[in-house]
Amino acid sequence: MGTFATLLQKQRAYFFDGEPKDVEFRIEQIKKLKSMIKENEQEILTALKQDLNKSEHEAFLTEISYLYSEINEVLKNIRKWVKPVKVRTTLTNVGSKSMIYRVPYGVTLIIAPWNYPFQLAIAPLIGAIAAGNCAVIKPSEHTPHTSRLVHQLISKHFDEKYVAVVEGEVETSQALLEERFDHIFFTGSVEVGKLVMEAAAKYLTPVTLELGGKSPTIIHDDANIDLAAKRIVWGKFINAGQTCIAPDYLLVQETVKTAFLKKLVHYIEEMYGDETMLADRYPTIVNEKHVDRLESYLYNGTVLHGGHIDKDKRWVAPTILDDVQLDSPVMKEEIFGPILPVLTYKTIEQAIDIIRDRPNPLALYLFTEDRQLQETIIEQVSFGGGCINDTVYHFASPDMPFGGVGESGHGAYHGERSFLTFSHEKSILRQTTKFDIPLRYLHKKGTYALVKKLLS
Repeated sequence: MGTFATLLQKQRAYFFDGEPKDVEFRIEQIKKLKSMIKENEQEILTALKQDLNKSEHEAFLTEISYLYSEINEVLKNIRKWVKPVKVRTTLTNVGSKSMIYRVPYGVTLIIAPWNYPFQLAIAPLIGAIAAGNCAVIKPSEHTPHTSRLVHQLISKHFDEKYVAVVEGEVETSQALLEERFDHIFFTGSVEVGKLVMEAAAKYLTPVTLELGGKSPTIIHDDANIDLAAKRIVWGKFINAGQTCIAPDYLLVQETVKTAFLKKLVHYIEEMYGDETMLADRYPTIVNEKHVDRLESYLYNGTVLHGGHIDKDKRWVAPTILDDVQLDSPVMKEEIFGPILPVLTYKTIEQAIDIIRDRPNPLALYLFTEDRQLQETIIEQVSFGGGCINDTVYHFASPDMPFGGVGESGHGAYHGERSFLTFSHEKSILRQTTKFDIPLRYLHKKGTYALVKKLLS
């Protein structure tokens, strides 16, 4: 713990020295970060293969290309983002100017998860640097090859007084949380998120929590069944379902269930083939504990497709689970794996009630051509974000804030919102000294009556 206190003192001194806040310096660091990734793409892909058996195609698409998009967005817009924003001045402040300055917090902590261990360590860092902060990154111990590589790359390209990586087990995270950071950015489970928020409360540290939950997918009877099945299979089984915004369960209108499930099986077979084809390119489950947890869910319904598990290889086949009860464990916990429960509904009101009976999800997906139904779901159901007639893709846009609501998270990031997440908006009023309007001075005769007349 003493080591971490020394590290924070070093970073805080560097922050107060002012260099991290210089806009041109920030731009150079973001460019350096992009060069670091480009020069080490193969090493990153190899580490992800070792930890999670991700294919190069999937790893590049989900871990690296997104970072390039975020970096390019920052480089394109940062000079505009850092400028003070002029806002309206009220009648009582005639002669003054009202401005909002976006200033960095200082020393920030980024705690990354294991499911996208490179992307979710570096993406928040892009926002932290762009906003002018120093940062300490704690990568996940469950993906040791990627964690080690993040440590090596950051240590090589950045001084630890500016950006540092701290590896270790859960005790390391606990020790870091004992220190006073100026902002904490955490991505992970709801349970750990609560502990992070509890630790932050000791110093009243602002926190961004990117969590998860049971993200529903609604397939209405007017949906394009073929395309819906194809996009759901992709969104659910990418990274073996270990995605915080993966479709967690399906709500299928009962009149199209049979036709839809046939399409679902068809696209699983088309995209993933048989088990021997999957072995080399399908991601593994992160550890044995999670394999055992996923195996227990298979007893919560009827396995319609898949259901095969290889514990030694930490491998779970893409699985469709039918005849699922609402009170079963698979419907109470976030699945975070390649098992997809199927439920049916008669009316959209029934589907809405099922979703509302659970904590607010991080994502929601709706397949329908009915514009009125689309607006109904958007307005009546609370969730972090989502897609109409697609899955997962909303995450990829740097122009849309990404974050949860309630138990699925607190705060948002991506693009400009990442910059704002790591910034404090400081309001400044510049008052004139050329004249002084007496309305504020209530001892002046007649002032109260004039103020009431003007401001009522």
